[in-house]
Amino acid sequence: MNLLGFVALFQDKLKWNLFINSQIFSSKIRYLCILFFIFILSKAMIFISKWHKNGGVKLLLWLVLFAYAPCTLAQSSVKIAKMKYAGGGDWYCNKTSLGNLIKFCNSNLRMNIFPEEDIVEPGSPELFTYPFVHLTGHGNVVFSDAEAKNLRKYLLAGGFLHIDDNYGLDKFIRREMKKVFPELNFVEVPFSHPIYHKKYQFSEGLPKVHEHDGKAAQGFGLFWEGRLLCFYSYECDLGNGWEDQSVYNDPEKIRQQALRMGANLLSFALTDL
Repeated sequence: MNLLGFVALFQDKLKWNLFINSQIFSSKIRYLCILFFIFILSKAMIFISKWHKNGGVKLLLWLVLFAYAPCTLAQSSVKIAKMKYAGGGDWYCNKTSLGNLIKFCNSNLRMNIFPEEDIVEPGSPELFTYPFVHLTGHGNVVFSDAEAKNLRKYLLAGGFLHIDDNYGLDKFIRREMKKVFPELNFVEVPFSHPIYHKKYQFSEGLPKVHEHDGKAAQGFGLFWEGRLLCFYSYECDLGNGWEDQSVYNDPEKIRQQALRMGANLLSFALTDL
């Protein structure tokens, strides 16, 4: 197979543009890709000028091929998603939360996130197109064996899952995540972890948005070879703090703290591979 045929195969199998634009890549890596393509372009132009009689047309096609990718890289926006799961739990709750978090991050952290979240199921191949997936609800969660296997592959490939207990989720999500990682247990994420210190400082851990059982807010995580691949906010109601102010009438100070912690989560997922 020649090089051009290999590129075509790579585009077909990995959905090249989607893979680079919106999968599990930080903005730093995307810009490194742009620099790489610019380097290739410069070499191609030198070659064309030197050998235009013999290889000009063929290399011009290569020029178009490589020129398309960096333009797509520079202009694309990252998409994030909410997880739709089975079991009867209200996966769809907190309808305004992610949109507000995205708006906050784009305004304050200069992120380039698409303004509306997508909906993705744990067994879908589209799961791999999102660097950050949010799961919330109050009740039952069920993953099939195939969904658990797919979610495991996604997380091991570099994806990030944020689970937000909206009160009542705990016993169900712990059971289901055991299907995904039987060998791992949720452990409390230390306050020194970078996720609490990205853009905003949370030296005492998660902010407390709503009271339920009088327990302290806790951040739990699943770690694989030292990498935090799933963050679980418990007794916090973090996503409620992202909602429109009119939904819960929370003080603006609490809403801002919740949004800042959410911004840290997104920043961590998009930049810490």
